[in-house]
Parts: sequence; structure tokens; C-alpha cells
Amino acid sequence: MTERITILGDGAMATVCSILLTTGGHEVTMWGAFEDSIEALLQDREQRKLLPGVKIPPQVRLTANDADCFDGATMICSAVPTQYTRGVWERLRSHRAAGVPIVSVAKGIETTTLMRPTQVIRDVLAAGGEASMRTESSGLCALSGPNIAGELARYLPATAVAASTDPILADRVQAAFSTQWLRVYTNADVVGVELAGATKNVIAIAAGILDGLGAGNNAKAALVTRGLVEITRLGVAMGARDATFQGLAGVGDLITTCVSPEGRNRTVGEQLGKGRKLDEILETLPSVAEGVPTTKAVMQLARKFDVEMPITEAVHAVLFDGRDVIRALSDLMSRDPKPEHDR
Repeated sequence: MTERITILGDGAMATVCSILLTTGGHEVTMWGAFEDSIEALLQDREQRKLLPGVKIPPQVRLTANDADCFDGATMICSAVPTQYTRGVWERLRSHRAAGVPIVSVAKGIETTTLMRPTQVIRDVLAAGGEASMRTESSGLCALSGPNIAGELARYLPATAVAASTDPILADRVQAAFSTQWLRVYTNADVVGVELAGATKNVIAIAAGILDGLGAGNNAKAALVTRGLVEITRLGVAMGARDATFQGLAGVGDLITTCVSPEGRNRTVGEQLGKGRKLDEILETLPSVAEGVPTTKAVMQLARKFDVEMPITEAVHAVLFDGRDVIRALSDLMSRDPKPEHDR
């Protein structure tokens, strides 16, 4: 089935989605929030800052026009960073035909509401009067997994998970995004898939701190393993399935984000470990590091659900309380001893 898909966003992941979808033979429109950004892309279609050498396929229609961005769309891909998702959907909701399914590829938690990306979209559309968005089973899918944008853009093999409570929609998204180098699986656990995608970014910041400190591979292996324990703990407390965190959207994405030199969140942590200040680091990044605001949200969720998350707490202290990275590591290592599987 050929889809007509509108991608919201013009960043790295939006570009990768445009490549995947046009490879599958689908008609694609890419919408950007700022005219100057779209005009720059129209010059030669290259993502110079985000993905040097990577070009948006020539058949993709580029636009900053709100009124016609959804014309004829049979599916929408929301590739806007989590903290901007609400504003974009409030801006565009009146232009979308009711019932057109939405795939979110954002990874994060909205800091003001503690909502996951699909919850934010549903909330905006329901507030705009769309009755079908008032139930959990309709119209939304989360696409996540170990998906470093630069690798996908270079056609390197990867996997993803399409999560929806509607199995027909999950299958449809699976078919739309699958290519010879991206294998897509389906999963009904939307809560787990989105929480895993958000919380792994917090652990990735911690992994980067270890890299910046030169703490070694033993330390990183311990961090990734114990990080998986605490994000699973939170997910289960919030109604997610334990198995989701043992799969591609969980441990798979966690490993990729913690080891890849291309990962923005790991890079933020590495620079912190080398002594740079957070504000300075964020000013030099070419795109958003979702793990920074998400750390605030995850700490609030941990308190709300009474879940112990020592690594997340340490990252929060470094990012927002001015705690020295060496002291934060020392505090983690000197916690009271306990059985490994006493979660």
C-alpha cells in the first residue's frame, strides 16, 4: 500500500524518515516550522549541520506552509523534539483531517505535564475537539529503537519497534517504514516503548560522563546494566511490560545510545565529564539533547511512583544542582550494598 505521508520537522530524524519512506515508494511531504530553514534546504537539500553529506530525496516536497502541509495525507510522522511537540500540534491541528493516523518518533517526556509524546499529541487533538483522540486505542503509534540517525542515513542495518494498541495501525506503520536496511517489529506496549526511549537518554548522559572521566569499560558495563534495572523499575510501576525493556526499544536502544560517538546525550555527558559547563555544551550542539529536560521529568516520575533511581538522581544532581561529576560517581559507588536482583 502506497502512503502519502507528511513529516513534521526538518531535523536529522525527519530527514532519515524521508529517506526510509521514499525508499519504500511512498509520497512524502516534509514540513518545517521556520521558512528560512526550509528555504535553506531547498537550495541543495543537504543537512549540513546535522547530517553532513546527507540529502533529502528530490521527490520529497518541502514546505513551511501550515495550510497545505497535510494535503492528501494518509499518515503523519511527528519528528519534532518532545518539548516542542505540543506547540507544533497546537499550531497545526486545525489543518489535519480527523482520523489520519500519527506516528511519533520523538523520545522524551514533556517536563510540564510528564506526558509521553503520543500522550501530548492526543491531549492537543482532544482539546481541539477531536472525539476519536479521547480513547487510548485510536490513531497513534510510537516508532522507536536503536536508531542513530547518521547510521540510518548511511544505509547501515538497523531495527525499530512500531508500538500501538491498535494492531492494524502497528502493522501499517511496520510496512511503511520497513526497508532492506531497517527491520521493523510491532509491539502493543506503547507505554514501555516510549518510556524506554525517553529514560535511556538519561543513562546515556551518565555513560558519557564516565567516558569523559576515563572511567573505563568495566564502569560503563555496570552503569548500562544497573541503568536498565532502574528504568525498567519505573516502567513497570507505570504499567509497562518488563519484557519491553529487555527488547529493542529498551536494552537495544540503551546500548546504542551509551556507546555511539554520534549520540547527542552521551556527548553532553562526555563534555561534562571533561569539566565543561552544561550551558556552554548545549550552546554548541547542532540539535536538541532530549536527555537534559527529560532528566527533570524522569525524576518527577520517580518521586510520583515512589521508584528508586540512583543513576537518574545522580545525573539530575550534576545537571541542575551543580554537583561535581567525581563526587556524583563516588556517591553511586558508596551506596549501601544490596543483592543484585533486589529491584
